Amino acid sequence: MKAAKYLFALWAGVLVYTSLSILFGSAGLSAYRQLEIEQKRHEENIDNLKLINRELENSMNSLLYDKDTLAMYAREQGYAGQQERFIRVVGLGVNKKVNTQVGQVMGISEPHHAPDKTLKIIAFCTGIGLFFCMAFFDFLKFLRQKG
Repeated sequence: MKAAKYLFALWAGVLVYTSLSILFGSAGLSAYRQLEIEQKRHEENIDNLKLINRELENSMNSLLYDKDTLAMYAREQGYAGQQERFIRVVGLGVNKKVNTQVGQVMGISEPHHAPDKTLKIIAFCTGIGLFFCMAFFDFLKFLRQKG
């Protein structure tokens, strides 16, 4: 029975390692929470890209099917109709260019987690520490009974 209680130190080390792995490991709750945040960020970016896509489709459709819109864009680029003439005044600036937002590139960020080696070292130190505490108290008990 005395030797069996030392197995508790081994069990405690395994318990500490398992708990730390579940909380802070590479597939633990902390990493999972970070991945959920990353997923929400990407979903927001996808929604933004869908909105930009709708705006660009509307612009494309208006250029394809609406002659007035096409003529307006052509004038902005410096083109004229058959009966139109331009008077260019030098020094007043360049043609307006339409800047279209096309979205942004989203980088992938790895979730931060405690290395497995660190978790094993903490669990091993816990088990060894508990083992030595038990052995020390058994040694003190032995000295009291002897003396």
